[in-house]
Amino acid sequence: MAVSNKSPELLTLVADRFKALGDRGRLQLLQALRAGPRSVTDLVDETGLGQANVSRHLAILHKSAFVSRERDGLFVRYTLADKDVLKLCDLVCGRLEVEVAVRRKLVGGR
Repeated sequence: MAVSNKSPELLTLVADRFKALGDRGRLQLLQALRAGPRSVTDLVDETGLGQANVSRHLAILHKSAFVSRERDGLFVRYTLADKDVLKLCDLVCGRLEVEVAVRRKLVGGR
């Protein structure tokens, strides 16, 4: 179905989902979770983001259903709730890599 056939309510939900992906830090967290479940401490270490930022970003990703969480003793472990988000990220990254290569070729004359 074309986007124009979607209800305004559905388009709002889609827009909210894309907003959740519209931050480099949240994308870093999703990439880190590609390897499997992680605690906030693990994610801080892997991404270099501050603990408060990681927690805030995870809350947004959780609210948007991109990550799920599970208590593990004193820690909460986060995991990807739907790995299809990685397909979306890979699709966009792949397209951007092609565009950058084309631009470099045009500018560099190679």
